[in-house]
Amino acid sequence: MRGLLQLLVLLGITSAFAVDQSKFRTCDQTSFCRRHRGEHSAALYKYRLDKDSIHFHLPSEVEKNEKEKAAAAAMDEAKRQAKGGLWQSLKKGILGGSEDGDGKKDPYYRGTTPTLTGHLINTAPKTSTGHKERLELSLHAMSQGLLRLRITEIYQEHSGPHEKARVTYDELVLETDTMESAEHARWIQPGDSYLTKIVPSAEAENYMGLQYGDEEGKSGMFLLMRMDSFAAYLYREDNLEAGPITTFGEKQMTHFEIRRSKTHEDISASAEDEKSEDEKDDEDGKPEKEIVGYWEDGLAIYADGTREERKVEEEEEDHRKLTELDLDREGLWEENFESHKDSKPHGPMSVGADITFPGSSFVYGLPEHASATPLKTTIGEGAGYEHPYRLYNLDVFEYDLDVPMALYGAVPLVVSQSPKTGTNGVFWHNPTETFVDIFESEDGSKSTHWMSESGIIDLFFVPGPDPKTFYHQYSLLTGVVPQPPMFSLGYHQCRWNYKDEQDVYQVHGKFEELDYPYDVLWLDIEHTDGKRYFTWDHHLFPHPEKMQEKLWSQGRRMVTIVDPHVKRDDHYYIHSEATAKGLYIKDKDGKKDFDGWCWPGSSSYLDFTNAKARDWWAEQFGYDNYKGSTPSLFTWNDMNEPSVFNGPEVSMQKDLKNLDGDEHREWHNLYGMLFQRSTAEGLTKRNPDHNIRPFVLSRAFFAGSQKYGAIWTGDNAAQWSHLEIATPMLLSLNVGALSFVGADVGGFFGNTDAELMTRWMQAGAYTPFFRGHAHHDAKRREPWMFGEETMVRLRKAAMARYALLPYWYTVFREAGLTGMPVMRTMWMQYPSTESLYGVDDQYLVGSDLLVKPVTAPDVVQTTVKFPTDDIWYDAESLTEVSKQGSTGGVMEITVPSDIDTIPVFQRGGSIIPRKLRLRRSSHMMSNDPYTLFVALDGSQVAVGDLYMDDEVSFNHEKKEEYVMATLSAAISDNAGVIKNSVEVGKGWVGSETESSSSRLIERIVMMGVKAAPSSISVGKEALGFTYDMSSNVLVIRKPDVPTTSEWEISIMF
Repeated sequence: MRGLLQLLVLLGITSAFAVDQSKFRTCDQTSFCRRHRGEHSAALYKYRLDKDSIHFHLPSEVEKNEKEKAAAAAMDEAKRQAKGGLWQSLKKGILGGSEDGDGKKDPYYRGTTPTLTGHLINTAPKTSTGHKERLELSLHAMSQGLLRLRITEIYQEHSGPHEKARVTYDELVLETDTMESAEHARWIQPGDSYLTKIVPSAEAENYMGLQYGDEEGKSGMFLLMRMDSFAAYLYREDNLEAGPITTFGEKQMTHFEIRRSKTHEDISASAEDEKSEDEKDDEDGKPEKEIVGYWEDGLAIYADGTREERKVEEEEEDHRKLTELDLDREGLWEENFESHKDSKPHGPMSVGADITFPGSSFVYGLPEHASATPLKTTIGEGAGYEHPYRLYNLDVFEYDLDVPMALYGAVPLVVSQSPKTGTNGVFWHNPTETFVDIFESEDGSKSTHWMSESGIIDLFFVPGPDPKTFYHQYSLLTGVVPQPPMFSLGYHQCRWNYKDEQDVYQVHGKFEELDYPYDVLWLDIEHTDGKRYFTWDHHLFPHPEKMQEKLWSQGRRMVTIVDPHVKRDDHYYIHSEATAKGLYIKDKDGKKDFDGWCWPGSSSYLDFTNAKARDWWAEQFGYDNYKGSTPSLFTWNDMNEPSVFNGPEVSMQKDLKNLDGDEHREWHNLYGMLFQRSTAEGLTKRNPDHNIRPFVLSRAFFAGSQKYGAIWTGDNAAQWSHLEIATPMLLSLNVGALSFVGADVGGFFGNTDAELMTRWMQAGAYTPFFRGHAHHDAKRREPWMFGEETMVRLRKAAMARYALLPYWYTVFREAGLTGMPVMRTMWMQYPSTESLYGVDDQYLVGSDLLVKPVTAPDVVQTTVKFPTDDIWYDAESLTEVSKQGSTGGVMEITVPSDIDTIPVFQRGGSIIPRKLRLRRSSHMMSNDPYTLFVALDGSQVAVGDLYMDDEVSFNHEKKEEYVMATLSAAISDNAGVIKNSVEVGKGWVGSETESSSSRLIERIVMMGVKAAPSSISVGKEALGFTYDMSSNVLVIRKPDVPTTSEWEISIMF
C-alpha cells in the first residue's frame, strides 16, 4: 500500500513503545526446544558406536585414488542414468547409505573426505519413534587441527522418510576451497595401549581414538571416543595430561529425531492441540475488524483508524511440564503460535547435543543478542537468564537489552578462553532455528546444550590454541572479510529520510561549509516510487544521476536502500519479471507465490537460496536496469531476516517452500546473508571489468556474512543504555568473525541530546562501521543541530577517525589475510590475562589502540584496565599513562574523560600511521602524506605496518598492485634507527596508482624517547627535529621519505 506511512501519521500511530515480547517465541513456546531442554528427553536417546561398522580411511589412499574414484563415479552415474532415474545415480558417498553399503550419496555434502565412519545405534529402552534407530557418523580430520563431526540419518534406497537426504547448505556457507584433509591420521583401535595414557586399562576396550595432524611424527590432535554411551573428547596431543579441550556428548544430551511416518498417537495429539480460528474468535467474543495494513512490530492497522492492541500475557502454564522422561507430543506434527499455524508436514526433525569446554569459565559468541560479550548461564542455580540464547533471524522492533532473545542475525559459533586450555571453540553448522543453553558443569567448566529444529549434527571443532590460530582456522571454514573500499571506512550520514534533492544538497552543503568530514550520504525507503526498489520518486528526486554526480564531484558517494520484499504490482517491472521467471518463494503447497506484508504493502520475496534468482537479482543493479544509478551509488540491505509484518514473529511461515521444494525452516537464517551476497555480486558485475569493490550494509547475517559487506546492530534507541550495550554487541559480532560492524550513532529511535550525541560520535569514531542514523519521528540530528560548541566536538571526533584511516585500512588487511577480528576483546590480544576475560566495556582496534568509550552522562574521569605486558601512551597527549610490568598483569588507572575527551591509548612497541591534514572526505586524502606515531616499548623498540593500494578496485588481488610497508624503530644508548622494509606486489611497479601518488612521510612522532638526540639524518641529509623533555616526545620534521621503498633514518645521542 503506497500510502501506508501517510496513513500511520494520520492515525497518530507512533513507535513509542518497547518491543512486544509476546510477538516472539521462547523455548517454552517452541515444541522442539521444550521437548529437549535440560534432560526432558534424555531417556529416549542413548547412543552406542557400533564397533563392527567402523571404517578407517587412510588419507594417503584417499588422495591417491581420488581421480580414479571420480572417473569411476562419473561412469557409474552415466550407466545408472541410462537405466532410467536420477535417484539411481546416487551411490554411497561420503555420508549416508544403507547398512550393506549400497545406499545413496548425500548430494548436499561439500568438504573433505571422511577419515572414519561408523554407525550410532540408539540403545534406549524406549525411543521417540518406538523403533530401533541407527545414525551415520563420520569424522573428517582436517588441516590446521580442525575436525568435523557429522551425524545424519542412514539414507535408504527404497521409498520412505529417509529416501531423500536431509537438506544442508554446505555450498552456500562453507569455504570448501580452503578446507583440506590432514596430512596424516591414525586410528587407535579399542583396547590399544595408547588409550591407557588417558583412560584406565580396564575401560580401554570401550574407547578408541583418532590421531591426526599436518606433519608426520609431530604432535597434532587426538580425538578420544567412548563407544557406549557415545561421547568424544578432543585433546592436544602434546598435552594429554591437561585433559580434553572440548567434549561432545559427555552429558548424554545428544538427540536426533529420526524422520518417521505419522502414527495414530501423533494424530490424536495434533487433533487435541489444534483449535480453529473460529473457536478462537468465539473465545475472544470480539468481532473481526477489517485489516488495512501492518506496522513493523507485527500489529494490525484497522480500517476504522485503530490499531491492534498488544496482549498482556498473564502468568499461566501454557504447556505441561514433563515430570517424567517421556516424549512431549504437543507440536510434533503441527504447531500454533498466536494466529499462525505451522503444518510441519515432515514432523519432528530436531537435533541437538551437549558440548563442554573443560576448565573454562568463559565462553563467547552466538551473536546477535543485546547482552554482554561473555555468555551468561541460562540454566541452573544463579543463572543469568531464564531462557536459552536463541538463534533465529528476526525483525525485533525496538529491542530490549540484557535478554537472550533472538535479533537480526545468527552465528552459531562459541569460543572458549581459558588459562588452562587456551582458545578453542565449536562451529555448529546448522542454519535452522537454534536454542543454546549455557550452564556450569559440576567442576565449574562451561557447558553448552545446542538444540536445532531440523538439519543434521554438523560440528566443527576449532582447536586454537590461541586467538590468532583460532581465527585463522575458522576463516578456513567460513572465509575472511575482503578489503573494504576506503570510503566505506569514513563517516556515513543517514536518516529516514532525506526528503528530496534539495534536502540532500542542503545537508551536503552544510558539511562542506563546516569542513566536517564525511564520505557517504544515505537515502532510506522514501526515495523510491511507492517502495518499489530500483526506482526513484521523480517528484522528490527528479535528477538522481545529477545529484550523485554533484556529490561525487566533491568526493562523496551515496547509498540507497534496497530491501528484499517486492511490491506485488503487475506494472512494476521487477515484480512482473520475477513472476514470469518463477523466482519467488512459494506457499506451503509449493504452487502459489507467497504473499506477505511489508513496507510496500502486499509483497513477494525472491528465493535467494536459488542461484538463478541470485543471478537475476544481481543483474538488476546494472546501470541499464537501475535507472538513475551511477558508479558512486552503493547499497543498503534492510528487512532481510526476512521481515514480514503479518507473519509469525514478523517473519515468514516455516512451511513455505523455496524453488527446490525445501521448507523455509531449513534455510531461514541464511536468507539475509544470501540477499547481501547477491547484492554485492550485482554491484561488482555492474561495471564492465567487474573491478570495483562493492559496499553493502546488511542487517541480517549468518556465519560467512563477513565475505559480503558490513553489518549494523539494527534499530537501537537514543538512550545511554543503548550506547553502553553497543560495545559488548559489536565485540560479540567480532567474536563471530564479523569485523565490519557498527551501531547507529545517536540511536535510531527517539531524540538524543548534545551530550549523548557527543559521546556516541566519539565512540562510533572507533568502531569499524561509522554511521549516524535516525528515525523519521526523531528530531534532525546532523552535527550542526546541537549548536556550535557541540558541532566542534563532533567534528573533532570525526577528524580523529579520518586521521586514523591508514591504520584502519591496514588492520582490515590483516583481518583479510589472517581472519583476526578488527575490533578485539582484550583477551584476544592478551589471552593469558584471566582478569581481562570478563571485560567488554573497553577493547582494542587491531593490536595497538585501546579504546574505552564513555557511556554515561556527566562523566569526567574513567577507570581503564591496562595490560602490564606493555607500556601505554595517551593517544592525544602522547604521554605515558601505564608502565610496563609483569606479564599477565593488569593496572587499573583512572584517566581524565571530560566531554572533550575519549580515552584512547597506543600500545608501547607499536607504530601507527596517520594522515593529519584536514580534508572533507577520504577521497580527498588519497595523496596526502603520512605521519608516523612511534610508541617505544620498555626495550625502546617499536614496529608497525602500513598497507597501501588504490583503495577502490580489486587490482590488489587481480594484479597484485599493493605495497605493505613494515616500519621499525629501535634506540640504544648512543644511537637509534628508524627503518622501512617493503613488500611490493608484482603489479605495483609501473601501475597507475604508483605514478599518481607520492605517499611520503612528512613527520615522525616518537613517544618514550628518554633523551634529546644530537642529530638525525636520512642518508647524508640532516633532518630537523624537536624534543620535549617533559613528555619524552621527539618530533622529526619533514623526512619526506617514501612509504613504498626502503630507507633508514639514523638518530644520534
